[in-house]
Amino acid sequence: MNNSKHATLVVMAAGMGSRYGGVKQLDSFGPDGEIIMDYSIFDAIKAGFDKVVVIIRKDIEADFMEVIGKRLKEKAGVPVFYAYQDMNDLPDGYTVPAERTKPWGTGQAVLSARQFVNEPFLVINSDDFYGRDPYKKIYDFLTSRDNDDNKAHFCMAGYKLGNTLSDNGTVTRGICSKNGDNFLSTIKETFSIREENGIVSGTDEQGHSVSLGLDDIASMNMMGFTPAIFEELHSKFEIFLESLDKKDPLKTEYLLPEIVGEMIGEGKADMKILDTDAHWYGVTYKEDKPSVKAAFEKLTAEGVYAKNLWNK
Repeated sequence: MNNSKHATLVVMAAGMGSRYGGVKQLDSFGPDGEIIMDYSIFDAIKAGFDKVVVIIRKDIEADFMEVIGKRLKEKAGVPVFYAYQDMNDLPDGYTVPAERTKPWGTGQAVLSARQFVNEPFLVINSDDFYGRDPYKKIYDFLTSRDNDDNKAHFCMAGYKLGNTLSDNGTVTRGICSKNGDNFLSTIKETFSIREENGIVSGTDEQGHSVSLGLDDIASMNMMGFTPAIFEELHSKFEIFLESLDKKDPLKTEYLLPEIVGEMIGEGKADMKILDTDAHWYGVTYKEDKPSVKAAFEKLTAEGVYAKNLWNK
């Protein structure tokens, strides 16, 4: 039984660019200039997470510290560490293919945080607002789960698809199927999802039309893990690199959900879906920004957040 109440929040922010280029992750949304990540870290700490690891790239460190890093250092009240996703951070004996500029993906990003994480942890995207409810549910799961049966017990927030759509265009979502005990069976990447007159549709990886429901479960890449995943991420990364020549060595990515799927298929892990009625907000399209700002204004007016967030 995991009797420790320690748990870490890992924020994937390596995709950020310069704050001068209008990059959505560094846009201000709150009344006091807060960016989406401010609210995510605030909610996680309020739920019980007592350490934060932010994954960034070395070349954006100065911009990141200017926009949010200094504020976190002064206001968060918990230790904040920085891990750097580097294309050259590869297992011994491997090198980056010539001409590759694309990062290795979310699997390698999480692996880059390994030196700072020795306890259960939650992984989130830096530019997604998840709502407060799933942080508490994931924290409680991570700090109370029995991990003594030679199987890794992971979890994820399960959003109602209807709570994750955009009014301004189609979206891509991982649509989840589960067994009777609410454990994840599969995640199917589904594209061009839209709702018209209460009818939701999208396309699968083969381009075939699929019918969906507003209550279907969508993964928004909010997943809870134990440190057991690091060994798997490392060993499977070597396998991924070995097979690069059979794929597109310049663009193929090593993706966290695929590794989780493999571990479930191999019987090495299970993933509990923790259902939430929370609304997800993000800026898929620039036209989404006013509605996201309005959502934060409403939450502030309702007293969920203070006007000066970190002074609450």
